[in-house]
Amino acid sequence: MGRGIAQVAATGGIQVFLTDAKPGAVSDAHDFVSKMLHRAVEKGNISKPDAAAAISRIHQVASIEDLAKCQIIIEAVAEELHVKQALFAKLETIVPDNCILVSNTSALSITSIAANCKRPERVAGMHFFNPVPLMKLVEVIDGLRTDPSTCESLVLLAKQMGREPVRCKDFAGFLAGNIGRGFTLEAARIAEEGVATFAEIDNIMRQALGFPMGPFQLIDNNGIDVVHRAMEGVYEQFYQEPYFRPSPLLRQRVAAGLTGRKSGQGFYRYQDGRIVGGTPATPAGGNVPQSIWISSEEPTLRTAVIGVLKDCGATIDEGEKPGASALCIVTPVGKDTATVCSEQGLDARRTIAVDALFGLEKHRTCMATPATSREVIDAALTLLSRDGVPVTLVRDSPGFIAQRIVAMIVNIGCWIAQSGFASPEDIDMAARLGLGYPKGPFEFGEQVGAQRMLSILKTIQTGTGDPRYRPSPWLSRRAALSLPLPLL
Repeated sequence: MGRGIAQVAATGGIQVFLTDAKPGAVSDAHDFVSKMLHRAVEKGNISKPDAAAAISRIHQVASIEDLAKCQIIIEAVAEELHVKQALFAKLETIVPDNCILVSNTSALSITSIAANCKRPERVAGMHFFNPVPLMKLVEVIDGLRTDPSTCESLVLLAKQMGREPVRCKDFAGFLAGNIGRGFTLEAARIAEEGVATFAEIDNIMRQALGFPMGPFQLIDNNGIDVVHRAMEGVYEQFYQEPYFRPSPLLRQRVAAGLTGRKSGQGFYRYQDGRIVGGTPATPAGGNVPQSIWISSEEPTLRTAVIGVLKDCGATIDEGEKPGASALCIVTPVGKDTATVCSEQGLDARRTIAVDALFGLEKHRTCMATPATSREVIDAALTLLSRDGVPVTLVRDSPGFIAQRIVAMIVNIGCWIAQSGFASPEDIDMAARLGLGYPKGPFEFGEQVGAQRMLSILKTIQTGTGDPRYRPSPWLSRRAALSLPLPLL
């Protein structure tokens, strides 16, 4: 991390002074950054003169005493509070009063790091993301006693480094990390309920919504032990806030030593760093139904399903009620299939649900009731996959897979904004640049609509009784007034 920060600072025209307590670490870092810049020249990402100039700005110094004239110091030491506090206490005896002290911590409280400093107003956080030269986002974090001008200077520094800074207050897990917990923890909750397999959940989120990686593959890549430890830390720091309740699925794997790709097995098995298996089975073949009736409870979604079915050669039953032999399709938002059958008076034995909320072009998710016949399930899956688009059958659940996960991402984003930890604009930017999401929480919220988002959360909360799904006041008020989510 320190090497990456040095590289982007030097390429931004900043004089960089490197020091480390470990013998040889500074020269190794200098050599590594030089190598990376020469490789960037070969790839055409930087000119040879610019690379040479950047390397010339990186200076090796023997000890922290040699940093006395620096205007800003960024630490990248061990992620332990007492280590960082001790370092900053020593630096305060060396640097001038106008030197800004910055922690690159990804989890520790900036306020706690600054607590023992004589001048806590000059202590702040800059949370870079790995690999630093490729990841544009940097979170600029105000501690409780940080002077606003300190972080304003760091925002300018981040821009000079070619980064995209977002401002956030000091709170457990910071910005991108907490948005990400809506993605991973809700996926874990869905798997715990037996709604779908790890691979099915991953495929739905990648194919239907365009996430670069599914939640379980992401956890495996980051290390289940690392992710679980962070989840437990944030949960405790927020005094058991239900939004961030850790998952026993992760705890069990940590106990078994199955920590992800680095151990060869986590939620997936790995060979030479690649996933072995993990692809859901192809839907079973079945006879195409003679006619299909689609519920009109969600008119827009009904139209989307009809378009797909006609392209797949289906005959549509246009009756107000389904014919005696028609396969019934419903398009619930937030509800499960059994509830919809009960509300609409449909025969559960011949009813199946399709998630059309995020489109049907790249992936189709279906749910059956406990009473739906296997013949009807096979017929629906055969028909819906006829044009080559992947189809996944999951067990009945309020909100399918994508609706539930997106609703939690949106709700946590709204909770962060409601708490004043960051602005809606910075929340969305953190999700896109720091996590690689196709949309930020508020962008997803606008796509679906505040009222629908609220409905999904309330329905799941009512069905499960779990306070984890309680809607943020930010979302509830805007839904009540039909306002855009980002409106302040």
